[in-house]
Amino acid sequence: MSTQNGHVIEVKDLTKMFGELVAVDKLSFTVEEGEVFGLLGPNGAGKTTTLSMLCTILKPSSGTGIVNGFDITKQPSEVRKSIGIVFQDPSIDDRLTGRENLEMHANLYDVPRVEAKKRIEEVLELVELEDKADFLMRTYSGGMRRRLEIARGLIHYPKVLFLDEPTIGLDPQTREHIWSYISKLNKRERITMILTTHYLEEADRLCERVAIIDYGKILTLDTPKRLKEELEGDIISVKVAATRELSKRLKEMELIKELREHDGELTLVAKNGSSLIPRVVETAAGLGIHIESMSMREPTLEDVFLRYTGREIRDEESENRGMAVSIRRRRIR
Repeated sequence: MSTQNGHVIEVKDLTKMFGELVAVDKLSFTVEEGEVFGLLGPNGAGKTTTLSMLCTILKPSSGTGIVNGFDITKQPSEVRKSIGIVFQDPSIDDRLTGRENLEMHANLYDVPRVEAKKRIEEVLELVELEDKADFLMRTYSGGMRRRLEIARGLIHYPKVLFLDEPTIGLDPQTREHIWSYISKLNKRERITMILTTHYLEEADRLCERVAIIDYGKILTLDTPKRLKEELEGDIISVKVAATRELSKRLKEMELIKELREHDGELTLVAKNGSSLIPRVVETAAGLGIHIESMSMREPTLEDVFLRYTGREIRDEESENRGMAVSIRRRRIR
């Protein structure tokens, strides 16, 4: 089912407040059937809170959300029946086998026994865990657990799958495997997905469109390709001690489209970076400034994020993972 406008998900002015804190601030976006849509931002940006509202775990303070044709506030039970969720925090039973975890989840969603047996085999094959299905969960690696959680979220044939930081805490190789499973799943099942992440490469690799979110607001929304093309040039990074002095002089150069200072480094955007580099070196030498390092590359989503927020995305766990996470734990226990 989709909304009258053909969108599987439609969000309008969605807002969540915790006392005086505005965790999510009038978000509006739509998601098409079969699309992988990303909410990209640092920890604490409001991504998990947004997902929690769309999954009916949290009630919005204001605004509306329609998921698969159902209103998240007025029809929460219908929403829950039509979605699958892979939480950021592990939520599987270590005392059970992989198969038993899937059987329990199928039972919770009233999947008929014969159908459940068939579906369990299908999802186990999809995430390549057939040979580990009857092993206790405590023997699973982190990547295997994540794959089983994805499989569990698919048992009841959901129309929409929510993935909250699906690869957080995993090593790079396992993360690559999970990305592969998610892509394969999307192509094979045509399930609409909303993915939250603070891994830029993950958003670039998996998402057809990305909304960059920070402090509860959407700063920009488009395809990763178009977001990077907005920068229209090469990215030159210059590491020096005297960033302010060099920055002041470089701003006078016509070749430079954008210039930002952050963490003892200058980031320049230029249409022809190879022509600019010698001039940067010459300018620094004229000022008696030593260049510690310099590099040139094509734009990435990191550069897009830096452009819109003025800082790099935080790739580490924040001290406070956000009020939404603690509230979610209280609600689901």
